[in-house]
Amino acid sequence: MKSRQRLAALTAAAAIVLAACGTGATQAPGADCTVGVSWNNFQQPRWAAHDEPNLKKTVEDGGGKYISADANLSSEQQLTDVDSLISKGAKVLVLLAQDNKAILPALQKAKDAGVPVIAYDRLIEDASILYITFDNVLVGKAEAAAVIAKVPKGNYVLIKGDPGDPNASTFLPQGWDEAGLADKVASGDIVLLNGPDGTFTDAWKTETAQKNMEAIIDKAVADGTPIDAILAENDSTALGVVGALTAKSYGFPPLSGQDGDPANLNNVALGKQYVDVFKNANELGKAAGAAALELCKGTAMASLTLPTGLIDAGVAPTAGLSAKPFTTPDGTSVQSFILQPTPLTADNLQVAIDAGQITKEDLCKGVDPATGPAACK
Repeated sequence: MKSRQRLAALTAAAAIVLAACGTGATQAPGADCTVGVSWNNFQQPRWAAHDEPNLKKTVEDGGGKYISADANLSSEQQLTDVDSLISKGAKVLVLLAQDNKAILPALQKAKDAGVPVIAYDRLIEDASILYITFDNVLVGKAEAAAVIAKVPKGNYVLIKGDPGDPNASTFLPQGWDEAGLADKVASGDIVLLNGPDGTFTDAWKTETAQKNMEAIIDKAVADGTPIDAILAENDSTALGVVGALTAKSYGFPPLSGQDGDPANLNNVALGKQYVDVFKNANELGKAAGAAALELCKGTAMASLTLPTGLIDAGVAPTAGLSAKPFTTPDGTSVQSFILQPTPLTADNLQVAIDAGQITKEDLCKGVDPATGPAACK
């Protein structure tokens, strides 16, 4: 009897051990993965409204832990934030850099700690990083192509973003030129009222863009020179331009922007902004979250592949998405995932509604249904 009891006890103990082993074997693949994200700011609406929720959900759905910090436009604070994220156990870092040079000490600390780094939407020129972004040259090309098609000849104003962001200084202007801006300037069809370098906007701030644009308007009016079109590099600068045009009662020449921010999409519907290049930030966040989970598992950057069906086909038309080499402006080769943007004008604003970027109510606020775009009918 005692031997049978002893055998039963041993059998029960073995079952417990096997159950415990089974629990470990079926653990979510990201169970030991803490992903630390350093956001440069939440002043631009898209980061908190679209990028972060999708990044966080993808990490947590994969069994990982999400931690984050907002540097509030401070390069110094961002360095402190990265230290904190590493000390809290981040095994992968996602960095939306306030300044791609000032962030380098943080990148070095991550390297020293053996923590892989994803440069999110803004390039860090270092061979060790994974770069995840939209095709920013194509964004610039789409901006300029739409405006040039509308205004093939005339006086243009160039409103650029932060000079420390390669998107502002290199990729977007390259896209403008690929759309024909440089050729039209050379032929004399287009005159750049604020010079070939345009006007940069520190930290991409709307208030700074408005102040700069008001000064440009004042000079143009004093000179008796009309402003026929405006290329603004993103939506926060475009909002500043619209603020300046409104304050000066100037009217609304064709104006570009990018990001698909709700206020700007509403301005497209109202006729105050001509084109808004929509970067579906929901999908970018998913891509970063999935890549972070893979890096946690030790997958080499060059071997990364995102799951088929994770990313909407509108921004990643291939079945599955594999990391590809990308050559930075200084000649450095980095691994990257580059998603595709979609230009929106009054003719196709329904795309933004269908993507969940904006509700019809918000898109059409103040719009006369009788004269507004089809999406507001």
